[in-house]
Amino acid sequence: MKNLITTIIQSDLHWENKDANRQMFSDKIDAIKEPTHLIVLPEMFTTGFSMNTTLLAETMDGTTIAWMKQKAKEKNCVITGSFICEENGHYYNRLVWMQADGTHSHYDKKHLFSMGDENNHYSAGNKRIQVTVNEWKICPLICYDLRFPVWARNTRNNPYDLLIYIASWPERRNYPWKTLLTARAIENQSYVIGVNRVGTDVHDVYYSGDSAVINAKGEIISHIKPHEETTETLELNFEDLNEFRKTFPVLNDAD
Repeated sequence: MKNLITTIIQSDLHWENKDANRQMFSDKIDAIKEPTHLIVLPEMFTTGFSMNTTLLAETMDGTTIAWMKQKAKEKNCVITGSFICEENGHYYNRLVWMQADGTHSHYDKKHLFSMGDENNHYSAGNKRIQVTVNEWKICPLICYDLRFPVWARNTRNNPYDLLIYIASWPERRNYPWKTLLTARAIENQSYVIGVNRVGTDVHDVYYSGDSAVINAKGEIISHIKPHEETTETLELNFEDLNEFRKTFPVLNDAD
């Protein structure tokens, strides 16, 4: 199987300003010169982690979806990130998996952050998705999902190769963020990508980023520094993952 080239964008966000955020990410995506199979944006990349659903929500035929289609086509890759979506009178923190041909899948965040009142403004999803890029099987999840390992559990019969978390995870809890990303990689024998925002929002919550790419042994293979707006492209080696699974087949003994 081929290797997977991934690009992660660790960025500050313009609070509740969808136009400004789309333009900012357009500039950052346009600046990516090397080829890539996958670009990963933070959670609620158009607004920041806002509870202002009635004002900010879009539909699946709205401007943000059109923008994702355009940028995925231009870069000939998958682009993923979440936005505030309204559907059938419900609001969702929805991750969209946009392919270069305009087809897409989505995942609605299951574990809503009750300490931030998310559960009173959004409806929870109830189904994981597994998507593919370059023959890699990938499981994309959102922020608070990271604290619930059963939801991310890999399986022997249909294992994923890469687990992704997009996030708005505050700096004051960055130790759990970094620790749990590593734990998810080790226990699931999978690469893990965690993409978190930086900067301070209007509620004076500070985000340090601490985005990372981690291999199945729990080793950080990315070089993104915390606190900085950074874009990094790197290649994930499938043969390394496959060989490690063969020589140390943890999933064969899983519950």
